[in-house]
Amino acid sequence: MAEQRGDWVWDGGRPCLDLVNTVRDRWCGGRELLSGPAELAAWLRAVGLLDTANPTPAQVGAARRLREAVDRAARARAHGRAVAADDVRRINRVARWVHRAPPQLRARPDGSVVRWSPPPADPVRAALGALAADAVDLLAAEPFPRVAVCSSPRCGIRFLDASPAANRRWCSMARCGNRSKARQHYARSKDR
Repeated sequence: MAEQRGDWVWDGGRPCLDLVNTVRDRWCGGRELLSGPAELAAWLRAVGLLDTANPTPAQVGAARRLREAVDRAARARAHGRAVAADDVRRINRVARWVHRAPPQLRARPDGSVVRWSPPPADPVRAALGALAADAVDLLAAEPFPRVAVCSSPRCGIRFLDASPAANRRWCSMARCGNRSKARQHYARSKDR
């Protein structure tokens, strides 16, 4: 099992939104979770996009720039606005980093064969490309799915609302939803 930090969340509903959520506490200026190569490597391992490679500081910067472009683009689409051309260019440029070598056959000693995909030359770059490609799929969807921000004033987590009524309010009922309900219950009982 990959190392996981307690403040990482996987409530985005898509890997590209989980990447956006690597900035926590956006409501008060933000707290960076991808603070260096080790943190980016651990996050990419936890999300299942990286095995053993280690990112460079430049790749950390690329991940952060991609994250912010995806966030701006998703918020623009969610509000019916045009996506900024710079964000489109950045997401497209990183999406080209996806490594999709054609599958090959490998012969086993007994003569049977198995499918094998050659590993990418730069696994970190390929992982970032996969995140950008996920963002392309999300942002180009028509109709655009509801991408929301948690209703808790102290959260800010972005998530894909796949609820039947498209009225999900919380990133997670177990976290923000229950806290809100507890505050409301306390306020009602205090007023009595």
